[in-house]
Amino acid sequence: MIIDAHVHPIYFDTICGDDSALKFRSEQFGVYKQSPYSYEEIIAEMTFGKIDRSILLPLDLTTQSGGCIVSNEEIRKIIDRHPGSFIGFASVDPYRKDALEVLENAFANLKLSGLKLNPSKQQFYPDDKLLWPIYEKCREHNKPIMFHAGLSWEPNAFAKYANPVHFEQVAVEFPELRMCLAHFAWPWVREMMMLMIKYPNVYTDTSMLYMDSFNDFMERIFMKEMDPLTLERNFPKQVMFGSNTPRFRAFKLKKAIENLPFSEQVKANIFGGNALAFLGEEK
Repeated sequence: MIIDAHVHPIYFDTICGDDSALKFRSEQFGVYKQSPYSYEEIIAEMTFGKIDRSILLPLDLTTQSGGCIVSNEEIRKIIDRHPGSFIGFASVDPYRKDALEVLENAFANLKLSGLKLNPSKQQFYPDDKLLWPIYEKCREHNKPIMFHAGLSWEPNAFAKYANPVHFEQVAVEFPELRMCLAHFAWPWVREMMMLMIKYPNVYTDTSMLYMDSFNDFMERIFMKEMDPLTLERNFPKQVMFGSNTPRFRAFKLKKAIENLPFSEQVKANIFGGNALAFLGEEK
């Protein structure tokens, strides 16, 4: 099974809503040139890329900006309308007074599969003890967390919150909590590698903001910034395929990774096996 672990449904047509909702999402997410995707196009693109399932990531900005880019309830609606294609994560603003209630509802009632948090955009340090009850709630329900890490080009998203070193205490305090620091935490790739070598509960994904071309950038990251065997020998079960759709086309990024000289087993891990383990669905 091939899983795209990093998809933002901000421009899926069933959640665009009225002009004010679309304007809010555009302003907060920083995407201005893309029109809403039809589901026919989304599914056709997944089929073309041989991608079986995509993880959908919402974002709750209630205290920062007064709303959600995509709500947990909208994620549930998408999954229900297109069963078998999508895996839905929840989001919660950690500064909300009802944060734990929102998260309990997302897991217990909406049956969402994990939590998305964006320290840069939601403006918190991951090792702030404010987050401890949220992490405990995820551990209680055996749900993983997808964190934004590294560079963000979204408006008012500060990189200082997303340096991998701020996640280390979380990995130590919650060793059973599966956590993904997305985007390989670029530009802090070495720090990301350090965390994965030390902590088996720490994952990352390939949805980096590429330079030049997908092929050139992936080769530079995996073959030059690392030794060609670094991933194979040190963290072959901790890197997931993620595209950052709709910003980037998943099938193009997938092709760039397929071109890398990894073993077939490592490619199988990247394209699906590691995501199943992250989700807690590993056979």
